[in-house]
Amino acid sequence: MTHQVLGIYSRMEIKDIGTGTTKRDRQQLTYWFVRRMTMDDYELQPLNANSVPSGLRTTISKGDFLKNYNPETGYYETRTLPALKSLQKKVELGEKFFQKGLLSQAEKEFLKAVMVDEENAQANLGLGAVYCEQGEFKKVKKVINILLNNDDAFREEQRQQFNTFGISLRKQGQHEDAIRFYTRALEVDPDDEHLHFNLARVHYDTGDELECLRHIETSLTLNPQFDAGLKFLEYLSKKG
Repeated sequence: MTHQVLGIYSRMEIKDIGTGTTKRDRQQLTYWFVRRMTMDDYELQPLNANSVPSGLRTTISKGDFLKNYNPETGYYETRTLPALKSLQKKVELGEKFFQKGLLSQAEKEFLKAVMVDEENAQANLGLGAVYCEQGEFKKVKKVINILLNNDDAFREEQRQQFNTFGISLRKQGQHEDAIRFYTRALEVDPDDEHLHFNLARVHYDTGDELECLRHIETSLTLNPQFDAGLKFLEYLSKKG
């Protein structure tokens, strides 16, 4: 079945505050973005202070969902959806500036997006690519550390931004970070021939011919008709 957005739901949680004789219960209302993945599986993601879904996604059963979560009628339409649209506009504007080589303007837009959602995959990938081009490699490492803990950065829908950042890392000679980045991506999708190809290119740049060849061969095992992989393997063969 197609994933269905159900909207925003709340959950009342009871938390202990204090210790000993001062210990008491406190009620806390939390808000969650909910999608129905299958007939019995519901995916939940917490909302941040800006009413945007952000952070770790969890999947629970239909029974647990119906028992513990209550619909917040109108919340998604009036608060979350406008915030998401504003966030996406900032990201798209940042990407347009980046493509035109306007790095300072791109950085400003991506930073605005990160202020709305500090874990947003698109914004952080864009910001990382900007910092690569600017040679701000300390900032690049900070962005990578955020991305390595965010599976969303390596999902198919982020493919274009993901490739742009990864290529920027390699071209700027940040081989160690590029290897970390692509290795993490392979943990999410080990059967992607493009990831193996890109990792092979990085290992080639570092002079690690064995790892280079291993990943090229893996990419062609996954897709024997992979044109870029075939051409690179031919190039390696001519180089001996």
